[in-house]
Amino acid sequence: MYAILDIETTGGKYNEEGITEIAIYRFDGHQVVDKFISLVNPEREIQPFVVNLTGINNNMLRNAPKFYEVAKRIVEITEDCIIVAHNAQFDYRILRTEFKRLGFGFKRKTLCTVELAKQLIPDQPSYSLGKLTRALGIPVSDRHRANGDAMATVKLFKMLLSKDLSKRIIKDNVKVEIIKRLNDTHKRIIDELPSITGVYYIHDENGEIIYIGKSKNIKHRINQHFTNDSNKSKKIQLLAKSVTYEATGSELVALLKESEEIKRNKPIFNRALRRNSFTHGLYIFTDDNNYINLKVSKVNSQEHPITTFSNLQSAKSFLNRVIDDYSLCQKLVGLSTSKSNCFNYTIKKCDGACVLEEPHESYNMRVQELIAKNSYSDRNMIIIDQGRDIEEKSVIYIEDGVFRGLGFFDLNHQINNIEVLSSIITPMENNRDTQHIIQSYLRRNKRVKTLIIENQ
Repeated sequence: MYAILDIETTGGKYNEEGITEIAIYRFDGHQVVDKFISLVNPEREIQPFVVNLTGINNNMLRNAPKFYEVAKRIVEITEDCIIVAHNAQFDYRILRTEFKRLGFGFKRKTLCTVELAKQLIPDQPSYSLGKLTRALGIPVSDRHRANGDAMATVKLFKMLLSKDLSKRIIKDNVKVEIIKRLNDTHKRIIDELPSITGVYYIHDENGEIIYIGKSKNIKHRINQHFTNDSNKSKKIQLLAKSVTYEATGSELVALLKESEEIKRNKPIFNRALRRNSFTHGLYIFTDDNNYINLKVSKVNSQEHPITTFSNLQSAKSFLNRVIDDYSLCQKLVGLSTSKSNCFNYTIKKCDGACVLEEPHESYNMRVQELIAKNSYSDRNMIIIDQGRDIEEKSVIYIEDGVFRGLGFFDLNHQINNIEVLSSIITPMENNRDTQHIIQSYLRRNKRVKTLIIENQ
């Protein structure tokens, strides 16, 4: 659990500042579950430059509660939380100073979004909250007021959690949670999980991730892990002390994140999934009569397939579909070994490429359409799918035929501007696994939106 906050102060000498406004959002890693926003009477004058910056003046605070009147609420809303702030060292110091004046020792773990952003979104020209949120397309209202800046920090932190592929942030949080809830049973863990699409992480007593998976129903999938009697499931049940998850909305995003994070984190019970998830590929060659032929064979490192398949049966099913969809010849896609015409020519479903009746130019044009539809080689494009809530969409970015990464957006200008798009994207490795995942998903989900990006 996190307490994401922002504090406005009077300014002045070090450790003599007073709080003028505070906003705290209690955040469970997915959504805000509680909030506290209040002006505070600092019982001292506000520096003129601060009045100009924030718009908060002494008259506004005359009837506001003093710090001792809001202290209990601050303790309650931050209890068992990691404090998150943009420049957390400053906000945490100010809070501790105020509590010290009351004779109360206030102690919490902290996370700084400035430091996290430098690690997870490198090479930004500035890491100030205003300039960073502008670069990421995050809307900010009431800049230099506690509520506006705290809400912007919530949105930034949510993006940073998604970009944290090594899961350092959630591992640290899980250690706090496990200490607090050592007596949790598997039933309680399952009860607290949602029935949503996403990636889940099973942790041991040290907070380390022992298994990563994805599911369209996380609660149901974890229930299977904890009730299955296979050897692997029994080992997981013995070590599992906590389960965290990341909502993705999109199954494609979940598949890509699962693949990337397994390779990065190498959980002990994911060894089998580190191998390639496909066995066969679709290849082309031109025969002596200048017809483009399709063939399915096992993937190898010498040839680059147009698309890949989980098994041979999946590849054959694909070929049978494209014969109908593109009016292709059974012989020229490798599904007929007849020495003369194919069977479809007999029933007038083949235009006769197998007996040289159809010109190779017209036949090859349809094959090229098939290739273009099932390969994103050399393309600049984005794939838009479901987001984590109704106002959000997910985006997968492909540049020059290379998968660059994925992210989430809720404003169109975040994907219309390439610089902003590149900033909100979580960079990921482009490999045969990711190509297979993307191509297979697009084959199965015809309604997913793809947009070609013109060179800018």
